Amino acid sequence: MTRPEPRTYTLLGADRRPYESPAPGTLGGHRRGRLYGRLDCPSAARAIDRGGYVRHRVFFADEATAVAAGFRPCAVCLPEKYARRRAEGNL
Repeated sequence: MTRPEPRTYTLLGADRRPYESPAPGTLGGHRRGRLYGRLDCPSAARAIDRGGYVRHRVFFADEATAVAAGFRPCAVCLPEKYARRRAEGNL
């Protein structure tokens, strides 16, 4: 019996370049909108259901990587982080 190939996931690094990872990302994002959020974000789910969003979807290993890549938090699924960034003028 042959062993299946280990699955890899394509994540976006702090340098905005994709790389292969043995672990899935913990956050999703939208490349064109430069925002990141939870994988279960209702706003992202609605956008995915409508179409178009998927081809610009990216994934991050963690929040620090998303921020370092220049992405901002989602106002829907991460409202506290979004509000903090907005108050700091970092949006």
